[in-house]
Amino acid sequence: MKIAMLSPLSWRTPPRHYGPWENVVSLLTEQLVAMGEDVTLFATGDSITRGKLAWVCERPYSEDPSLDPKVWECLHIAEVFRRADEFDLIHNQFDFLPLSFSGFTRTPVVTTIHGFSSPAILPVYRKYNKRTYYVAISESDKCAELDYIATIHHGIDLAQFPYRKEPGEYLLFFGRIHYDKGVHEAIEVARRTGIRLVIAGIVQDEAYFREQVEPHIDGSSVEYLGSVGPEKRQAVLGGALALLHLIHFDEPFGLSVVESMACGTPVIAFGRGSMPEIIRDGTTGFLVEDVDAAVQAVGRIDTISRRRCRDEVEERFTCRRMADEYLAVYQKILEDRENDDGTD
Repeated sequence: MKIAMLSPLSWRTPPRHYGPWENVVSLLTEQLVAMGEDVTLFATGDSITRGKLAWVCERPYSEDPSLDPKVWECLHIAEVFRRADEFDLIHNQFDFLPLSFSGFTRTPVVTTIHGFSSPAILPVYRKYNKRTYYVAISESDKCAELDYIATIHHGIDLAQFPYRKEPGEYLLFFGRIHYDKGVHEAIEVARRTGIRLVIAGIVQDEAYFREQVEPHIDGSSVEYLGSVGPEKRQAVLGGALALLHLIHFDEPFGLSVVESMACGTPVIAFGRGSMPEIIRDGTTGFLVEDVDAAVQAVGRIDTISRRRCRDEVEERFTCRRMADEYLAVYQKILEDRENDDGTD
């Protein structure tokens, strides 16, 4: 099977630091290649893959302000569809824009919807609902107006996240520094429990960071590490007593939650979005409703088995499982196309 894998251009594939979509694309691509599939990765020119790399944009636009995102996104997507006849299937991981090209080729297009940035983008998804195929990354993120061929949870490479039996002595916030992610709430939980908080992630909202986060950073009770790359991520995640994921939005998935559990670190999260699908309350962490409940959960964190957290990821969230499920989707799409062609 010849597969065109379309990755975003904001960051390298795989990302050096932040870049959740690019991270998932890389994990899936490399696993498919390892399983013998013929995958061409359309990504930035500095991307790394064991498959075939195709590119028109040399580097990520989030790392180079001289690049106009719209210009390079147009050229990038157009290149995939210019070569569409070379592939059995195009896997779009680039949100809604490539859908507008899908009517110009007979090559089937499957789109992984990595969440909805706004209801304003729904008209594009509605228009191509019956012409392409959609995959949801969680049941909670499905839109009732759309049809889906499957729900496939993300998977991770377990080798990148070794299990740690004994934790350190800190709580962890790991993710974008933004109101949606609940950094200030994590700081409040740490203050009320008297446990040091480590914060790791890119600053996405400068005003929020300056007003709600930075005043609390003293290097002692609250420490900010900045963006943590793959080489440090496992140590930071594995050394925590618990990951605090006190989100203010309906999280479509939450890779850091799974990565934390893979290291053996339980998660305390507000039960929004996909969190009830990922966290088994009382077994791999706690689903809570407010800061008061989060504080109480920290006091019970030693009742959670770190080994069970790891086992859960091994059972449900590996990149091999993710690749197997996507291959089943690809095969179903191609079989459906063959049957449709046979009835013409």
